[in-house]
Amino acid sequence: MDLYFSPLACSMASRIALYEAEAPARFIEVDSHTKRTLDGEDYHAVNPLGLVPAIRTDEGEILTENGAILPYIADRFPDAGLAPRDGMARLRLQQWLCFIGTEMHKALFTPLFDRSLPADLVSKTLEKGDRRLAYLNDHLSGREFLLDRFSVADAYLATVLNWQIATPVDLEKWPAVKDYYLRLRKRPSVARALAEEGALYLREQERHKAA
Repeated sequence: MDLYFSPLACSMASRIALYEAEAPARFIEVDSHTKRTLDGEDYHAVNPLGLVPAIRTDEGEILTENGAILPYIADRFPDAGLAPRDGMARLRLQQWLCFIGTEMHKALFTPLFDRSLPADLVSKTLEKGDRRLAYLNDHLSGREFLLDRFSVADAYLATVLNWQIATPVDLEKWPAVKDYYLRLRKRPSVARALAEEGALYLREQERHKAA
């Protein structure tokens, strides 16, 4: 299996899931600016949108989008217990993957990465984000994970919450969310992914400065 990723991007959720499953994979870095792999491959030939993650399965299929890739990893390595198999529990997993992808990733954090965003739009984005974080905070109060055990949804949420370090999002207002985030940062799979991709991110920034 090949995982196409960019350092500290949402693709890190797939890395965390693979580490949880102790699954073999080849990690192929995609430069976030040039959209080329480090060996010069045009990533648009893999995903025409140029977005990570993408995986190439052992059968040669290309799969994109976190909402598809993360359940695939969980189902490909079922012994890791990264997703409920079926029923309402499986639907709850899908519910959280959709919430993280639409309400946290795209609605809250993606706009805040735009340094040219006017101050009034930053305020509106944070205001909308507060409602989403309040909902998440209520759910996580008294809970260790989003579901009954660590799942691919937690891998995705840990990845997205890590972006607060580069945005005005303040987790101090949401103690259950903050505790959850700090707790997951210490989980071996998450800590390993953060350390490795953090170093790769710094190298990427150095390449961009030198270009």
